[in-house]
Amino acid sequence: MIKKFIKRLLGQSPRDDAAPVVPQIPLGVRVEVPATEHRIDPALLDANAVRVVKTLQDAGYEAYIVGGAVRDLLVGMRPKDFDVATNATPEQVKALFRRAFIIGRRFRLVHVVFGRGREHETIEVSTFRAYMDPAAVDQVPGNEKTSKAEMADKKHVVDAAGRVLRDNVWGPQVEDAARRDFTINAMYYDPLTQTVVDYHNGLADVRARLLRMIGDPETRYREDPVRIIRVVRFAAKLGFALEP
Repeated sequence: MIKKFIKRLLGQSPRDDAAPVVPQIPLGVRVEVPATEHRIDPALLDANAVRVVKTLQDAGYEAYIVGGAVRDLLVGMRPKDFDVATNATPEQVKALFRRAFIIGRRFRLVHVVFGRGREHETIEVSTFRAYMDPAAVDQVPGNEKTSKAEMADKKHVVDAAGRVLRDNVWGPQVEDAARRDFTINAMYYDPLTQTVVDYHNGLADVRARLLRMIGDPETRYREDPVRIIRVVRFAAKLGFALEP
């Protein structure tokens, strides 16, 4: 009772001594933006990235250019790298390409390689990831090295601070978009139909030149502290303002 009274004096809720409430990530609503509105210049596209998307779609899978490449295309810049996202699993992606390699343990990806030597190009393909309820994820006390044994058979693991150590649970595109960091990095572009898919008002934020986190920023930075560096880099590269 005394504790509750002191907490009220300090402006804290009586339930502050209970388990913290973890903010949920908003899933967003799918909006399809046509070429007449987004005005991406097809001349800025990479032929190999388009080839990867087409190969996956021809095999019956969903596939899109994703993330930073879409952001750069929307501001009229030719992206340095092109990534692709799909609902095909890494094994299904690998089976479709002659030179494809599954990499990573924390995040399993496929590198599809075109050309050889210094002239080669790698298109990184990721599988749509699921949104995981924080209460349902596996937690370990240590890190990637000290908790290696506990993580061996798990697909989604966080440490005691909420940092994601492993994230290999597949899901639909709407959940994959919510798992991404900033709204301007959570858009998908189909080069075959020239359609941008936007769940979190990313296009509006690009036009407003605004960097905005999806979900609660403190929680999302704890998931991956490298995002702190990324937001500074994006602000410098693009000249965008930071949402408070």
